[in-house]
Amino acid sequence: MTDSASSIVAPWRIGVDVGGTFTDMVLRDATGQVRIFKSPSVTADPSEGVLNVLRVAAAELDLPLPALLRDCALFVHGSTVATNTILEKKGAQVGMLTTHGFRDSLEIRRGIRENQWDHRAPAPQVLVPRYLRQPVRGRIAADGTEVEPLVAEDVARAADIFKQEGVEAVAVCLFNSFLDGRHERETREALAKSWGGDWISLSSEIMPTMGEYERGSTAVVNAYVAPKVTRYLKALDERLRELGLPRSLLMLQSNGGAVSVTEVANRPVMLVLSGPAAAVGALRGCAEAQDQANFISMEIGGTSCDVMVMAKGQVPVSDHLIIDGYHLTTPSVEIHTVGAGGGTIAWVDAGGLLHVGPKGAGAQPGPAAYGLGGEEPTVTDAQLVLGRMRAGKLAGGAVTLDLDLAQRAIEIKLARPLGRSVEDAAAGVIRLLEQNLLHAVERLSIERGHNPANFTLVAAGGAGPMHGTAVARALGCKRALLPRAAGAFCAIGTLQSDVRQDYMQVFVADLDKVERSALEAAFGQLESQAREALARQGFAEKSTIQREIDLRYVGQQWPVRVTLEANRFDEAAARQSFEAEHQRLFGHIQPGGRLEIRALRVVGRGSLEWSLPPARTSRQKSPAPRQKRPVWIDPTLGWQDTPVYHGEDLRPGCKLPGPLLIEERTTTAFVGPGDVVEVNAANDFLVHIGAAE
Repeated sequence: MTDSASSIVAPWRIGVDVGGTFTDMVLRDATGQVRIFKSPSVTADPSEGVLNVLRVAAAELDLPLPALLRDCALFVHGSTVATNTILEKKGAQVGMLTTHGFRDSLEIRRGIRENQWDHRAPAPQVLVPRYLRQPVRGRIAADGTEVEPLVAEDVARAADIFKQEGVEAVAVCLFNSFLDGRHERETREALAKSWGGDWISLSSEIMPTMGEYERGSTAVVNAYVAPKVTRYLKALDERLRELGLPRSLLMLQSNGGAVSVTEVANRPVMLVLSGPAAAVGALRGCAEAQDQANFISMEIGGTSCDVMVMAKGQVPVSDHLIIDGYHLTTPSVEIHTVGAGGGTIAWVDAGGLLHVGPKGAGAQPGPAAYGLGGEEPTVTDAQLVLGRMRAGKLAGGAVTLDLDLAQRAIEIKLARPLGRSVEDAAAGVIRLLEQNLLHAVERLSIERGHNPANFTLVAAGGAGPMHGTAVARALGCKRALLPRAAGAFCAIGTLQSDVRQDYMQVFVADLDKVERSALEAAFGQLESQAREALARQGFAEKSTIQREIDLRYVGQQWPVRVTLEANRFDEAAARQSFEAEHQRLFGHIQPGGRLEIRALRVVGRGSLEWSLPPARTSRQKSPAPRQKRPVWIDPTLGWQDTPVYHGEDLRPGCKLPGPLLIEERTTTAFVGPGDVVEVNAANDFLVHIGAAE
């Protein structure tokens, strides 16, 4: 089917995911058919990358850009702007107001080393220097009552300092404000008069959780990214509306759900995992297509691999997130990221040991094979040397792979120092990378009490299908799913994600003695907030509410989140759910142990009402490969003439034994020896690990 306007049916939906190398766009029309487009990302101005990929799509579909946007019923965007602002230290000049006596909490942190064996690594740079962390008098007690009123003169004094120092944004974190945020609200009113800036972040509104340091750190990061991220979102939204988009765009949040630009404008810290979190929606599509919902996803791009686990249709959400060493308490799906991708650099240390990562070559200069000046060997160079990738145009012609350049880089930087052949050095790079990938996947699967044999490994991202079957075999998975559109996995996920709003309230009580009226009143208040937020975004009639509670044994440090079935509170059912989850996570329970409620949570969802295209049931005989070429398979089989298939030749019902290669528009898939790949009803490549054996 050609990508022309006549082949798509309005209205359609558009999802855009901005990556480090490419900006991906997915268009899903009214019949459920999908079109994928790519354009190089523009690091200096990501919004220009978004507009560029829209122009590419409009040209390929033979439509004017305004017509493409005018018939778009929904535009969802995943962006790394917030994350990159933190990583690149390009945020605002931030001032902070704290309760008198807590000025240094932000810098003291928790006093816990992330790596207990590393005593030399410095703590990350404090985003607010001490002279801009200003104390104010006033105190809220541990029961939420006011002990001392807020001293307005202290706020005015701090505002003068902020004006003199050119502060662009202010974070406010006052003691016990999670119980009562009145002092923080009074502070905002005073700052609005005396300071006059636009960016004020209150910890009690962003995430009213217990824990002074984490709450304060979250407010500071929110203030740090707010000016840049909010301006970017509003400018992009206005530009798209001017070009014809009928309604404002939605943004993907760290919790895996979408939200309107207006709703997230004051809490842009909720977008720090905006791009990778879209994998939740993509896995939902895989779950419906496969009629089961146990997945481990391994999304591998140019320089990193994001791992996520979906068990029984649910991806765990946590409040504890660390970005570049900064602790955040924001609802975020559990994602483990490692520096392992197609552009990951391989190197030999002074002791003669081979390493792969964590540094990457990036888009510029990229792998040595790109011919853009890069001299360091990468995983892509190793794949090219081993015959697993084809020399020539890549990613629709965006780059060209040069085999001679790849061989030269591996020979000079790896083979000679190791005293091995170029092929052996390249094979070592792949084996070491896949070992790193295995450890990353084990972090969120085996270490979380999941048996990989009960899961399908989803290998996505442009580089994922090259390593999926090897990692699945080492992990013990029986199946690996290689999406046909792996290179646009997260962009597809943006269109399969519901709108989501998370609200929480600290609520401490004994599980068996809790006052039901107080519990219901607290839940009712949270539900009202969620419903109002969904209504503001136009989802009043398409919303659902889910209640959750945090439980722990008395004296336990970390609570366990439990969903209340049918939103009904029942002590016995809550205890049973807690014990099942505690057993899975920690391997034991305390029979009859005293349980304590620590927090109440409400998740509000607005349905985007998407559906998969009809399943294809056609049966296809095995087609002939387009070519055969020498490919290094593994240490036992070495080099073999291996069939290479074009993805467009493979349709549902087709089954082929490995080893083989499948070249698709956004990726290349490698199926190992002993494995059998079939094209499933969803038109993706499902590999049965070891089935041919």
